[in-house]
Amino acid sequence: MSYIITIESFDSVISSWDKLRHCLKWSSVFVLPAWLKVWWEAFGGEAELYLRTLQQEKHAIGFVPLKVTKETASFIGSADVCDYLDFAIAPGREQDFFKALLEDLRGKGIKKLDLRPLRYDSTVLTHLVSIAQNQGYEVLCHPEDVSLELDLPPTWNEYLAILKAKQRHEVRRKLRRLWETGSAEHRCVEISREVEDYLDIFLHLFSLSRDEKASFMNPKMESFFRSLAKAMADIGLLRMGILQLDKVPAAMTIGFDYNGSHYLYNSAYDPQFNYLSVGVLCKVLCLKESIERGRKRWNFLKGGEPYKYQLGGQEVPLYDCQITIA
Repeated sequence: MSYIITIESFDSVISSWDKLRHCLKWSSVFVLPAWLKVWWEAFGGEAELYLRTLQQEKHAIGFVPLKVTKETASFIGSADVCDYLDFAIAPGREQDFFKALLEDLRGKGIKKLDLRPLRYDSTVLTHLVSIAQNQGYEVLCHPEDVSLELDLPPTWNEYLAILKAKQRHEVRRKLRRLWETGSAEHRCVEISREVEDYLDIFLHLFSLSRDEKASFMNPKMESFFRSLAKAMADIGLLRMGILQLDKVPAAMTIGFDYNGSHYLYNSAYDPQFNYLSVGVLCKVLCLKESIERGRKRWNFLKGGEPYKYQLGGQEVPLYDCQITIA
């Protein structure tokens, strides 16, 4: 079989998105071209862009989102803002894709692949590792972190039944206390307009958070968040939750609805309302809304914060993988 590897730009991939989205498997929101373009413009630095599609008879069978520094190729993206990454490949074409990719990388003088973070079910771990090993390349993979997720049941009551008795009681007690204030209002909305207005509120709440969280949101990161929110809103994936007390924003979440899943990307709250547990309840109410809208999965995403386990999250291991192809 003959393959053509086409050099792409983000604009060319995004303009072909309607075709590519149906023929390739885009495993998560973090691998979408619109997301990667925002990251590249914010953090790409001096790396060389290695953006390719692998085609056979004008049909795309894979998308390569890599950057190259010296003789090492790695995913476009970074672990601090991209929870897990992967290639986008037509189902059943993984062997063809990775054999062609390794040959092209070797021909370009790339000596190492440094791929992270990876889900256990990524195409890297399920296909590329064995292909590289069969070709005699050195492969080293290690556990790096965990992500947490939850398969959502059809109803809120069924969700509560999943929780341990103590946590079920706590969720009900905290919600009851919140509603008894008489001034609480929560909504989860798909944002297409007024993105900047919502981001202004979110970033203000974020600035009130504990020191390490506030320091994360430096000017460069704030610019990234604003660009990312707009890009995701433009393709209909941005969804934000806001909890207000007497019309005053008390807590917010930023998330993305994609392929039947909700990705809880970030959150913020006003510490003056700690006594009402507004931070966790804003998440709980967005989770409830996702169930009511028929979503199948809730991705709490990377990190083992206690509340994720308390709300029913199950661990998904994340790995890093290094492949020496010299």
